[in-house]
Amino acid sequence: MASTAQVTAAQPSSSQKKLDEVTALLAKLTVDLKETNLLPHQRNSILEELKVHGRVVENADPLFTKDGIETLARYGFESTSSVTSREALRCLANALLLQPKTRQILVDLGYGDKAAERLKNDNRDDEFLISRILFLMTYDTNLDYEKLVADHQLAESINQAIARHSKRYSKSSRRASQTQPMDTMALSEILKLMFNITHFYPDLADQFSKSIPHIFKILFRSKIPNPPLQPPIKYLVNALLNLDLEDKKQSHFGLNAVFPKFDQKCNAEHLINILDNAIVAYPEGELDQAAAPVLTLIRRVYEIAPDSVKKYMEWLLLPTDDERNRPLGKSDTLSARLLRLSTSALTPNLRGSISSMMFELSGKDAAKFVHNVGYGFASGFLLSHNIAVPESAMEAFSTNAKGEEGEDSSKRVNPITGQRLDAEPEDTGPKMTQEEKEREAERLFVLFERLKKTGVVNVKNPVEQAVEEGRFEELDDD
Repeated sequence: MASTAQVTAAQPSSSQKKLDEVTALLAKLTVDLKETNLLPHQRNSILEELKVHGRVVENADPLFTKDGIETLARYGFESTSSVTSREALRCLANALLLQPKTRQILVDLGYGDKAAERLKNDNRDDEFLISRILFLMTYDTNLDYEKLVADHQLAESINQAIARHSKRYSKSSRRASQTQPMDTMALSEILKLMFNITHFYPDLADQFSKSIPHIFKILFRSKIPNPPLQPPIKYLVNALLNLDLEDKKQSHFGLNAVFPKFDQKCNAEHLINILDNAIVAYPEGELDQAAAPVLTLIRRVYEIAPDSVKKYMEWLLLPTDDERNRPLGKSDTLSARLLRLSTSALTPNLRGSISSMMFELSGKDAAKFVHNVGYGFASGFLLSHNIAVPESAMEAFSTNAKGEEGEDSSKRVNPITGQRLDAEPEDTGPKMTQEEKEREAERLFVLFERLKKTGVVNVKNPVEQAVEEGRFEELDDD
């Protein structure tokens, strides 16, 4: 009787079994390409098995060779059966995702052109699969996308696909009507492809300008999900980043695409709502990457916005006078959350972008910037950008509530914290001794001298000013 060890040794391992199965299945397909000896359901069944095996790289090596990729590509792009073709394309897309070397193999076999032609089909499954394959081939290959645009109308195919998607979005309900999961997946893939083409080939960006109104339409009429930056929202935002929103070449829809006549502020407001929801929904570490594109797009929209939209965006994003009952950044408003993020150690990418946006919302004026957010939040940005702060910016200033008439204009505001002086808590602690006052004065004197030497802030040391004005008396040692 054979021992257990001998029986185990005689059986192939699961890894070897998988490798043998993949090899055998590919061999059957190769023979079928020459002799057409398989029935349609047999062919599809083999491709489906290969798709399952190909989801994990280990022991699926034959799929990632030149012969394996060519076999899958011939079924994917040349089969007369749509079912067979799509099963093969699914196998191919998995291979390109898991093994980067296969992307150049597919290009060398000449299937880049065929993929661009296939994208002309008005079919969600084809759109999803072909877009993903073309998207993956933007990495690690020498595929010429300029040639695909010129010779195979790739940009026009993408524009038409996005236009078809936009028709599904209801005008009244601001939600997708009759949207299936495959619709969302196909839209996400086509947007990812557009982003990569415009990123790696910026000269081609103008070819996609006609999609700008359709992308904004889908974005505006999409209900903000929770969390908000799920597909396709984040891909809609990303796709707009590289496009000519200002229409500098005046060849398409002009600024009406971004600021439509029926409501010029609607797109800007919707983007700010997405940002507001994102800040609440994501932890800071995750938010740093997720929200950066939204913030960048908001800044781009503000830059080209008409004055009325700019004022509205400033009202939504900058602190209101009502917030000055407390130090700025302490309330639960969008502006307060943004200010807190601008100093958070967990948001290195957002920190600079938020401060830059606040500076832009302040007309790129240092004094107005300090007025809007307080010197405590403004100082780091101004120092790092070597922007001088006018002496007047460090004085307490008066402010009125936005849009309210008759508000007491004499209310003074602390320039450091942004809080109204009459709302600051009274100091109920023990009074400083004369010795403590002298030490504090000496410390402040040193700090002001250091600040003056930086050349960034144009302020006069208060001790120096007191001496000049005759308000300083030097006492004898006794």
